[in-house]
Amino acid sequence: MSSSRSDPVPELPAPLSLGIDIGGSKVAAGVVNAEGEVLEELRRATPGRDARAVEAVIGELVHELEGRHRIDSVGIGAAGWMDLPGSTVVFSPHLAWRDEPLRQNLEAMLHRPVLVTNDADAAAWAEWRFGAGRGRDRMVMLTLGTGIGGALVIDGRVERGSFGMAGEFGHQIIMPGGHRCECGNRGCWEQYASGNALGREGRELARKHSPMAAGLLAAANGRPKNITGSVVTALALEGEATAQELVAEVGEWLGLGIANLAAALDPALFVIGGGLSAAGELLLDPTRRAYLRNLTGRGYRQEALIMKAQLGPSAGLVGAADLARTQQGAH
Repeated sequence: MSSSRSDPVPELPAPLSLGIDIGGSKVAAGVVNAEGEVLEELRRATPGRDARAVEAVIGELVHELEGRHRIDSVGIGAAGWMDLPGSTVVFSPHLAWRDEPLRQNLEAMLHRPVLVTNDADAAAWAEWRFGAGRGRDRMVMLTLGTGIGGALVIDGRVERGSFGMAGEFGHQIIMPGGHRCECGNRGCWEQYASGNALGREGRELARKHSPMAAGLLAAANGRPKNITGSVVTALALEGEATAQELVAEVGEWLGLGIANLAAALDPALFVIGGGLSAAGELLLDPTRRAYLRNLTGRGYRQEALIMKAQLGPSAGLVGAADLARTQQGAH
């Protein structure tokens, strides 16, 4: 009596997605699996404000990572205001994109479908899917870096508004006639509660030859222009008193703006990401105090949580990759 045995069918490798996060200072690309884990990541400096040069860097990163991984989908998170279909960057305050047909350009260069979304929307999606926002039905994400990116996730979808431009919270005017913003207005929130704002305040203190700036200048080799938000944040984490004071001041502005958003949107959770979030509780503690001090109806309403993002600087590329995986073919 003979018996037959079929060989087991080999398992195919799990589909992988490639996410790219384009910011004012860096382009980050990563290969991401369905669980939101980054298997490999590459970073390049953003090549100035030249749109074609930025697209060339994206192409280089995609081709390099495709050579080592089987990529099923590609998602791009771009700093700027996207149209509702996700095809055109209407305006980017920190890059040279004006009505830039980014999706069309990238699909022609890469010879494959590409999903394009706002970088803050991508980061918010990642935190809602895999990070601090899991289990929340309404979450606001704020990314503090060159400016303030913002996004709102409601019931499992990113709310993009009627024209695709919802979530530009950093450009609410919080100080009429205040600092000029790259968007063209004065007094935008991001001019007071971002990494750039933190660096500007440190440089101003140093240029006034304040004795309080001695630690900042020492870290910048005596050159005020080298004082950036990252330098101030690192000093604050090391315990430098002036740096901690500057971070706390930014936190107060952040809390005020969050109170305004709570009045308008009433989310259960605010998630704070971006480079400035590395300051942790040095930033978030004064933020929470200012939020509670300025909250409409304080004492008679539920208060939102304010938490640090969990996915760190990779959130944008993780979210772009996951959106491409889950929404491929939607456009």
